[in-house]
Amino acid sequence: MDTKKILRFNNSNRQFYAELKKRVDNYFKENNISKTGNLNMWLKAAFMISAYFVPYLLITFNVFESKLIWWLLSAIMGFAMAGIGLCIMHDACHGSFSKNQTINKIFGYTINMLGGHATNWKIQHNVIHHTFTNVHDFDEDIAPPGFMRFEPHAKLKPIHRFQFIYAWFFYGMMTMMWTSTKDFKQIFRYNKNGHVKAFNSTLNKEFFIIALSKVLYFAYMLLPLFLIPQMTFLNWLVGFLTIHYIAGFVLACIFQPAHVVADTEFPIAADGINLENDWAVHQLKTTMNFGTRDKVFSWLVGGLNHQVEHHLFPNICHVHYGKLSKIVKETAKEFNVPYHDKKTFLGALWSHEKMLYKFGRA
Repeated sequence: MDTKKILRFNNSNRQFYAELKKRVDNYFKENNISKTGNLNMWLKAAFMISAYFVPYLLITFNVFESKLIWWLLSAIMGFAMAGIGLCIMHDACHGSFSKNQTINKIFGYTINMLGGHATNWKIQHNVIHHTFTNVHDFDEDIAPPGFMRFEPHAKLKPIHRFQFIYAWFFYGMMTMMWTSTKDFKQIFRYNKNGHVKAFNSTLNKEFFIIALSKVLYFAYMLLPLFLIPQMTFLNWLVGFLTIHYIAGFVLACIFQPAHVVADTEFPIAADGINLENDWAVHQLKTTMNFGTRDKVFSWLVGGLNHQVEHHLFPNICHVHYGKLSKIVKETAKEFNVPYHDKKTFLGALWSHEKMLYKFGRA
């Protein structure tokens, strides 16, 4: 995928986003609050990190001499791993966790602590996905391995006919790829396309950070195997796979219904260069909210069920999305711009399932 290709948005009419941005800025000014995280954000960070490391320490020091409890604790770590990604790392890598960019950088590296790499994530997510959402040959989030098809412009293969069944199984393997080869392949590709240089970094520096991060990650993950005499490699492997499968599945179930659903569009440039809409309208046409009325769900998933607000204002912390959604929805209605909002999370998942079925046939 060559992200160096030229693609332009139609900026002839940007009145919607100009007015929306003015209203959002006024909201923060009138209420005298920061666009970055607040006490709620710090409490959430403490909760998610504790939910990950407390079970880890209970396993490592063999507090419960039970293989069943080891497995249950691993499952908790899996949910917490997804929580750290959704609620902490995501905002930090967008620079919205804190006003202090050093703090953002530190918490952004929680993805390295979990087996991934922050710079790769920023390039794929912040730069590529947030710019060219749902655009064929640009957005890597809709360019899965060849046995899956997430958009109508990708090549159709016979195996895609069954993806509505098997895709859900492979979703659980997403974070496992972080820990193995994906980061190394990505950094070479991003370096070739000039993204690494754009981040004021070098291939050697990023390669070293990736390698060191993975060594440290597996060092602490393998520690229980060496400290607990009765733990076999199979016991450890079951726990490790449980952590990653749950985390990968949860992350996929949050991110996929935001874009690959029946209501969203998959624009292409008719002339290969110029897209039909400006960037903001493009985001609204390619993104969907879901389950936003459930405050507990919103809290647990880092506000990423408010994907519309997040895509329009990625540099604003997710703790504010609930309030911003009213402003965005009203402004979109005034300017006759679509605002996709599925009432329930299950409804969004079902819509994604229908698209998997559809894209497997046409």
